Amino acid sequence: MITKNIRKIIQNALFEDLGSGDVTTNWIIPKDLQLKGTLLAKANGIIAGLEVFVSVFKFIDEKVEIDFQINDGEKVEKGTMIANVSGSGRALLSGERVALNLLQRMSGIATQTNLFVSVVKGTKTKILDTRKTVPGLRVLDKMAVQIGGGLNHRFGLFDMVLIKDNHISAAGSITKAVERVRVKNKNKLKIEVEVKNQSELNEAIGLNVDRILLDNMTIEEMCEAVKITDGRIPLEASGNITLENVRAIAETGVDFISSGMLTHSVKALDISFLIED
Repeated sequence: MITKNIRKIIQNALFEDLGSGDVTTNWIIPKDLQLKGTLLAKANGIIAGLEVFVSVFKFIDEKVEIDFQINDGEKVEKGTMIANVSGSGRALLSGERVALNLLQRMSGIATQTNLFVSVVKGTKTKILDTRKTVPGLRVLDKMAVQIGGGLNHRFGLFDMVLIKDNHISAAGSITKAVERVRVKNKNKLKIEVEVKNQSELNEAIGLNVDRILLDNMTIEEMCEAVKITDGRIPLEASGNITLENVRAIAETGVDFISSGMLTHSVKALDISFLIED
């Protein structure tokens, strides 16, 4: 669904790229020339952001037509045709870079997320994203995570309480931090507390918070935390999560694993848009 926020992202991206006008295209391509193009995958991966891709062109010219051969969330192999595009030559050439940038990034995130999800398949653990997203693109980054099979953590600082080490240090203790939150938490937002050791874990359990984040714990420490908590409070593992260690972490029995790798340094999926001769 293209929300008001997403439309604003597209509008800003096009303004950044087009400015006062695409001089190259406008000076070469006749105003009434119609063109056709093909969207092709140049690498294996998961496609995400097709509706966003469409919206970029529609923002320039509503008459642009796009015939998709696949859907968001589908796996593609190198050489797969994703869509046929037709319409005003000026619209196609002026919009292609922004449309591709967004589609490639979202597809890269979906592909990376799907790798993490695949590695922990068979365990009860769910893969979560973080707030380590490109400023201004968070809604698209998190949408791509969902398309790739992951789940969204809090969207921002406003929709969930996450008490981290700096909050705890400033408040004086986990208990004091939680108490201060509960006094102000009129809307009953979920409360999660980050812990680094068994002592902090026990303190958080005693406060009956909604979730506990195990920060940079070893496999052995996470196994012990799962045993101590005994299902009373959901546990989330975080810190230095990689494809190489995520399976072992999932097998400790934690409920969630959050990783910034899903979004903060993702490799865009290689996709090309070729105009027919």
